[in-house]
Amino acid sequence: MSKLLALCLVLALALIGGQAMAGDQDFTLINKTGYTIQAVYVSPTSSNAWEEDVLGQDVLANGQRVNIKFSRNTSACKWDLKVDWDDGSEPSTWSGFDLCSVSKITIKYNRKTDESWAEYE
Repeated sequence: MSKLLALCLVLALALIGGQAMAGDQDFTLINKTGYTIQAVYVSPTSSNAWEEDVLGQDVLANGQRVNIKFSRNTSACKWDLKVDWDDGSEPSTWSGFDLCSVSKITIKYNRKTDESWAEYE
């Protein structure tokens, strides 16, 4: 086997292995609310407590997106989502996202009705 072919094979296996390392629950969160999100929490639906803020010290400005990654050892598929707003208004929560089949969640807000919702795909 040529060195080039061997190198290509090693790179292909590394790429496949890298994809397998990602958690099935990984998703992209998109902020289309018109407001800045100060904190994002995800927690298994079966849990009674929120996990730590996945943004850390960052914020998610309107129009921005963040990739939320899970450990490959994570097995739960149903997750809840909570966001804290930068302006101090009440947090918004959503329940029961099947993150094993959802890859993108977009949060939106309607000022006229004062309602926020999440669309997913």
